Amino acid sequence: MNRMIFIAVFATVLFRWAQSWRRVVGVTLIATLTAGMVFPPPVYAQFGIIGAIQNILNIINGAIRNVLNTIGAVSQSLQALHQQIIWPVQLVNRARSSIASVIAQFRGVMQSIYVAPVSSATLPTTATLEGIIRNRQTNDFPALTQSYYQAFGALPAPDQADPLARNMIDIDDGLTLATLKTLKATDQVGDLTLESGNQLEDDARSAAPGSAPFLSASAMAANIQSQAMMQKMLAAMLRQEAARIAHENAVRKRDVILAVKAKQTMSDFLKRR
Repeated sequence: MNRMIFIAVFATVLFRWAQSWRRVVGVTLIATLTAGMVFPPPVYAQFGIIGAIQNILNIINGAIRNVLNTIGAVSQSLQALHQQIIWPVQLVNRARSSIASVIAQFRGVMQSIYVAPVSSATLPTTATLEGIIRNRQTNDFPALTQSYYQAFGALPAPDQADPLARNMIDIDDGLTLATLKTLKATDQVGDLTLESGNQLEDDARSAAPGSAPFLSASAMAANIQSQAMMQKMLAAMLRQEAARIAHENAVRKRDVILAVKAKQTMSDFLKRR
């Protein structure tokens, strides 16, 4: 009651001073705040707020705490199940140690065998050709062709060999160069396969439990790629073998043709005699 009387008196005094609606709103706010400071609310309201807060705290410390404790117990049980039954920590660490031991034992040895120097040519021309063949690159095929013809000779001119001989030389050179190019590509893929294998070993050493199927899928994909290159190299070998057989047959055919020509030449010579 006192608060209302104070607000009315205070507003009446200030309204006479206020001349615009903005001042009226400001005067009303000032009167309300002043009344709140001069005449504070009853104490029982404060105790009611404190009691409500206490009830909320009791609920949090009671039912909600029990639920949280239950959830924590279930989480701990699931964690223990995974660490002891599904993915035992000791076995996982043992597997990682085994992988690390295998890597340390074999990776360096296999790498040294793979990069062991086996070049044997001594002459400059043939040594250059051998170096190009073994450099595991696929962007220098023109240099391979040039070095090959420098080492083994170019195709004879038409006035230097009969057509059948030139055909055999040309197809032999072509298939040989094709096989050498396939070999260089296979060597390059071999390097990539080794890198993939090393990466898979490193991932297996630090992989999380449950990721084995993903590592297995990656290994299978790398294996399929390697098998594809092996099939390509096998096809090149079969083509080379077919060319060798065709060359031998062509030599026999050429011998027959030369024998017939020689017989005809001898017959013509005897007739002139």
